[in-house]
Amino acid sequence: MAQQQQISLPAKLINGGIAGMVGVTCVFPIDLAKTRLQNQRSGQQLYKNMMDCLIKTVKSEGYFGMYRGAAVNLTLVTPEKAIKLAANDFFRHQLSKDGSRLTVFKEMLAGCCAGMCQVIVTTPMEMLKIQLQDAGRLAAQQRVMPSVVTTLKMGGTSAVLSRSYNTSPAPQVMRVSATQITRELLRTKGVTGLYRGLGATLMRDIPFSVVYFPLFAHLHQLGQRSPEDPSVPFYWSFMSGCLAGCIAAVTVSPCDVVKTRLQSLKKGANEETYNGVVDCVRKIMRKEGPGAFLKGASCRALVIAPLFGIAQVVYFVGVGEFLLGYTPYNIYSA
Repeated sequence: MAQQQQISLPAKLINGGIAGMVGVTCVFPIDLAKTRLQNQRSGQQLYKNMMDCLIKTVKSEGYFGMYRGAAVNLTLVTPEKAIKLAANDFFRHQLSKDGSRLTVFKEMLAGCCAGMCQVIVTTPMEMLKIQLQDAGRLAAQQRVMPSVVTTLKMGGTSAVLSRSYNTSPAPQVMRVSATQITRELLRTKGVTGLYRGLGATLMRDIPFSVVYFPLFAHLHQLGQRSPEDPSVPFYWSFMSGCLAGCIAAVTVSPCDVVKTRLQSLKKGANEETYNGVVDCVRKIMRKEGPGAFLKGASCRALVIAPLFGIAQVVYFVGVGEFLLGYTPYNIYSA
């Protein structure tokens, strides 16, 4: 069994990578809407809902405006999803070495460990993605209030990052690349600049994994044809991933709002800065009320549900195993 786990690990990494790329391509516009909805403040609402945000984005930035920041996601989602899914399988395997059935506590522990591992990639990926996704919202805010100059509220100044948006009657979205942002963050803040919001990311991803993986495992098990035949239909893996992902996403949505606010380097007119998680929670509660913690929750559910549904289908079909030329191995059926 140990040998089988060893040879299947590369396949699991391939599965996670392929699943992440396919999923992100399908749902990225909804993720962009989620980021913009979470970042807009009360009294400065440019978008009424997800559809309104997407329609206005296409009108002002074109079709590909919905995919701003997608290159970062597509580049880094492969290692992120690979680490997340493979780490969960690894820890489940380690916790079941004695041959006993995994308890719910052990399943949650495995998910917790997987969530801790993935933030190595997730934090810088989300940090860069958010800057690119939110640029259109800031430019749109200036079209509504052209007298306002958007500035960067972070320590130090930067020729790239502190550049104001055009305040002409029809300002354009500033085309700053992820490479430029990375260079400036490394120059001004060092590696820690890319890991801004790490605590909030852990606060979101660990509970997500704790909820998602055990829930998915049990939902997936319900689809087994019989005790003698543990195989699960294609559609059941997809539905299990969607449902588990949706529930986990909504559960941690308040943490995602805090993370998005902390990782947004640029601020619009009258948008406050935050000194850590506690300060962010306190200011959001005082100025916007508890409802603000659910901004973009429906968008996040719509992003995560198909993303993890697709991920689990690719994972359980065994695309990586097929590419490497050996039989798929599924720890959940062990």
